[in-house]
Amino acid sequence: MCDRERGWSAVPEPKASQLVKSAAKTVAGSKTKHVTVGATAVGLALAAVVALAAGPWDASGQRKAEADRAASSEVGGGADHGRGPSAAPSAPAVLAAPGASVPGPTKSALADVLDPLFKAPALGGHRTAAVVDAVTGKRLYGRAPGDTLTPASTTKLATAVAALSAAGPDHRIATRTALEKDSKELILIGGGDPTLTAREKNPYGAASLRTLADDTAKDLKKRGIDKVTLTYDTSLYSGPDTHPIGPNENLAQVTPLMADEARTDDSDSGPATREGDPAAAAAKKFAGLLDDHGIETKGGDPGPGKESGRTEQLAKVSSPPLSALVERMLTHSDNDIAEALARQTAIATGESHDFDGGGKAVEKQLKKLRLPLKDTHFADGSGLDRADKVSANLLTGLLADAADPSRPELRSVLTGLPVAGFTGTLAGRYEDAADASGTGLVRAKTGTLTGVNTLAGTVVDADGRLLVFAFMTEGATDPKAAQSGLDRLASSVANCGCR
Repeated sequence: MCDRERGWSAVPEPKASQLVKSAAKTVAGSKTKHVTVGATAVGLALAAVVALAAGPWDASGQRKAEADRAASSEVGGGADHGRGPSAAPSAPAVLAAPGASVPGPTKSALADVLDPLFKAPALGGHRTAAVVDAVTGKRLYGRAPGDTLTPASTTKLATAVAALSAAGPDHRIATRTALEKDSKELILIGGGDPTLTAREKNPYGAASLRTLADDTAKDLKKRGIDKVTLTYDTSLYSGPDTHPIGPNENLAQVTPLMADEARTDDSDSGPATREGDPAAAAAKKFAGLLDDHGIETKGGDPGPGKESGRTEQLAKVSSPPLSALVERMLTHSDNDIAEALARQTAIATGESHDFDGGGKAVEKQLKKLRLPLKDTHFADGSGLDRADKVSANLLTGLLADAADPSRPELRSVLTGLPVAGFTGTLAGRYEDAADASGTGLVRAKTGTLTGVNTLAGTVVDADGRLLVFAFMTEGATDPKAAQSGLDRLASSVANCGCR
């Protein structure tokens, strides 16, 4: 079993009244000594009311009006200066960062709260934990925090930080077409964009195969060409394209060219049957789109090819900026995006463009950031491979770096974290009365494989101090009970002034 993927599907917009009722229910059901928690929950609901009144939300959780306002008031820029939209500008801060003006919890008081929960049998035979003050970087709670365990999808936190620091938050991934001057062979060239779409409806700003076909057809017609031999180039990646765990409905073959994550149905979230050859399927769709524009492709279905040094560039479409891909990956635990970002990290750092190179590139980049990497191993970018090993120290280090005001390029690591009880892979959790006090207050990345459960994220405690945490377990026999135990630990940190 692996993290449930939610893909790019739109989240139903909650009514303001529902948010207020949810927060009120949380406050009423929480047995806490800190009135601050109740005020925080009500304040959260009121903030939600104000936000909803200001305009609709997109599927990433950002208000569309806010995005439009930011785009109109700031100058964007990006690593890719070809066709396609400019890089999304950084939105101005809405709230001051919590932390420095209020005291943090003491180690002994925090231990008194967390130790009994940490010892719960439901958490399995192996467990580690760390809670760190995001303002000072000081560890406030630790139980074997340096031990490495299988992290499952919390591996994506490492992939995100590595990709953002190596390639940059404004980097975009291009899909191109080029024409061989002599043979008139048209080549569709994959750049590694897993979010490329061939669908008519494209509400997320993803690069469109339809737009690429339209632009390519226009360029060909200007040259007087209405018949081409179409091939596709996937030479950017090397090594096997099948994940070490084998064919899996949670992940397509890892190739630099695919459309709609190679899904064979109309889904855009969750497990799904994938195309056996994603690149060939995308090229076939592209041929059909060219035909719709009056460009005939000769010789049957497109076959593999490779761009030479004699090609003329025709058209290009670009993915959303890397920061948006990171948010999407973390919120919905998207394995296809994760493996693509590991490859982008390998490209940026000069490692081989395969599973092995992606893992080495992530580790190399995190080493540059001086993060704790003892006994760490990255076998993939998604966390589907049980050979991945990380520590609670590393997970909290990643989150603390993302919270550091001096590292704005990592901000999307925090903004992409699911919100307890509301979004992404935490939408269906924090429903038990004992866990519910963390609803809306805990933001965390989940990780789930058979016998493996992890939770790592951020929380503002009852006094307003920003903390980062990581709880890791192996050997649990009841996954729901283990998840609830982790949720309870995070909720207890949220409830705790602990001084």
